[in-house]
Amino acid sequence: MDGNNLDPKGACPIMHGGNTGTGNSVTKWWPSALNLGILHQHGARTNPMDPDYNHRDAVKALDFNAVKADVEALLTESQEWWPADWGHYGGLMIRLAWHSAGSYRMGDGRGGAATGNIRFAPLNSWPDNASLDKARRLLWPVKKKYGNALSWADLIILSGTAAYESMGLKTFGFGFGREDVWAPEEDVNWGVEEEWLAPSEERYGNLDEPATMYNPLAAVHMGLIYVNPEGVNGQPDPARTALHVRETFARMAMNDEETAALTCGGHTVGKAHGAGAGDTIGDAPEGCPVHSQGFGWSNPGHEGKAANAFTSGIEGAWTQHPTKWDMGYFDYLFGYEWKLTKSPAGANQWEPVGMPEDKKPVNASDPSKRDMPMMTDADMAMKVDPIYNDICQKFRADPEYFADTFARAWFKLTHRDMGPKTNYYGPYVPAEDLIWQDPIPAGNTGYDVEAVKAKIADSGLTAAEMIATAWDSARTYRASDKRGGANGARIRLAPQKDWVANEPERLAKVLGILEPIAAETGASVADVIVLAGNVGLEQSLKAAGHDIAVPFAPGRGDATDDMTDHASFDVLEPLVDGFRNFQKEQYAVSMEELTLDKTQLLGLTAREMAILIGGMRVLGTNFGGTKHGVFTDREGQLTNDFFVNLTDMTYSWHPVEDGTYEIRNRKTGEVKWTATSVDLVLGSNSILRAYSEVYAQDDNADKFARDFVDAWTKVMDADRFDLVA
Repeated sequence: MDGNNLDPKGACPIMHGGNTGTGNSVTKWWPSALNLGILHQHGARTNPMDPDYNHRDAVKALDFNAVKADVEALLTESQEWWPADWGHYGGLMIRLAWHSAGSYRMGDGRGGAATGNIRFAPLNSWPDNASLDKARRLLWPVKKKYGNALSWADLIILSGTAAYESMGLKTFGFGFGREDVWAPEEDVNWGVEEEWLAPSEERYGNLDEPATMYNPLAAVHMGLIYVNPEGVNGQPDPARTALHVRETFARMAMNDEETAALTCGGHTVGKAHGAGAGDTIGDAPEGCPVHSQGFGWSNPGHEGKAANAFTSGIEGAWTQHPTKWDMGYFDYLFGYEWKLTKSPAGANQWEPVGMPEDKKPVNASDPSKRDMPMMTDADMAMKVDPIYNDICQKFRADPEYFADTFARAWFKLTHRDMGPKTNYYGPYVPAEDLIWQDPIPAGNTGYDVEAVKAKIADSGLTAAEMIATAWDSARTYRASDKRGGANGARIRLAPQKDWVANEPERLAKVLGILEPIAAETGASVADVIVLAGNVGLEQSLKAAGHDIAVPFAPGRGDATDDMTDHASFDVLEPLVDGFRNFQKEQYAVSMEELTLDKTQLLGLTAREMAILIGGMRVLGTNFGGTKHGVFTDREGQLTNDFFVNLTDMTYSWHPVEDGTYEIRNRKTGEVKWTATSVDLVLGSNSILRAYSEVYAQDDNADKFARDFVDAWTKVMDADRFDLVA
């Protein structure tokens, strides 16, 4: 065989996509196949760091003041290959930081700045992120100098914060500690559209009702961070745009005042770029030729002049002094009437009526010229919408209040997905605790753990009750934005105590027994809930003949109502929990697909998902005590019976009308067990079946028990950032 005999049609000899991508992939040939790809990303194979590298240790050794000084210095060192507007890169760096953080959405906690994901597709090539590749190239010397300890994620947000300080704003603070990913985050659903900036109708049940945007989306178009600056679907209408601004920012956990502050403060500095025709601009970084080296959006008419740059197609500054933090935005917006016009690139924008020449901003490249300022449709929404107008008038009357409100909103925007303050490092971390950080007081570690376990064991609670309660407390954790989890014991507070998935009656019974034990022993309720789960698990292990201790680390604290932003916790409510065979109602997406999503948010692998599902079934922890998937005659014992019986060809599997399945004896037709699709997918999906076969083997009963304990402990400790070195 001639190894050089390539496809004569010129096809690439390498198959792209593998088992989970496009091209000749499993999901191409069998579209209904369960795609486990989101559980296989960001592993050791993509990470270039040494196996023993600890980013938290590295960050602690960083010279924070030196880093900040170097960032501040580069802001005014204009480069010929991408000159700075008015000699200051502040506006560009703010946009980089803003667009890095602005992809965050509260619905699933994904997106955001905490991983440096803007370095990769699709974000690095979104139309809304045009020319932000230049900002990163400008920052490269600083990243190169400080190396591993300074993540791209930290540097990007620091650059925007330092830019505001450089232009006169007193910022609220900054925390180092973000850790980079090394491949695209393929778990994020950015939308179903197949073209950039496709009409918004595809994202809404009804475009005139912004709240009908499909969850977990937050931006109005594929490829935008927030709203269309030209108006809804590019049609200017500030009053209508205001409604979409409100919904989009609400999905980022911002209220009206924070939204107005961010809009006005974000446009107090810098400018938009649309000096020429957009159809002459080159491809985005992911699509440009190899000799461009990922330097996208080539600008043929640039000629080394900042004023000739093209990004959004909108052209102009929002204020007279775009490199200074001042009240100029409000002076323009409310000091003039505005009329609709077009930018040189043909984009819809607004310009002031009757503005004197000496009130206009000077040209970004030539100080002898003055240019017409502009406003976007979103800016005009601040004037037209009565709620936003009232807020803006309050800001106008009190510049210090505006600056403080913006500084706090900027801090929230750029830190929201970092989780608790224990993940913040450096001398600029503000001392104030903020409710959106989900604060939790430090817990006690000095109590007698064994004495607490003894009281729990004598409490009369069943193992299943204790295990289910601990699981329900911990399963809210989201690795995406590091929210939720068992720490804080918020399961005993509204809204969690009333969630259907938490079986309020059972939960109240268990808490009524565990809370007095916590008060008597000095342990936190959070610790006692997890410890009770461990006690129940150890009882089940012992009943199955395993002598395995379940690890436990004391020190969780108990949050209070005052520390809990009740409304923002609604998004953590479990609608599906395949681990306890729970589904609140029928959804368009299958139960097993939603379970994959939850598994990824918990930070678990496909193997750990299989282990936990199989173990939780035989432990008898199904929601409502249903018997679906309980493939054992020894319920309550942690055996590998689920996998043994799932893979046993003695049985056959039959769908029934209610969406469940019957497992029947092939010879007699007797119904032995019932199941849901989540149970059976562990035998139908080839990857998951491979794991199931491992744990069904005669020699792996003990391995299964040990691996279950490891996976259980991982979930219980997922939010224990204080345990990480």
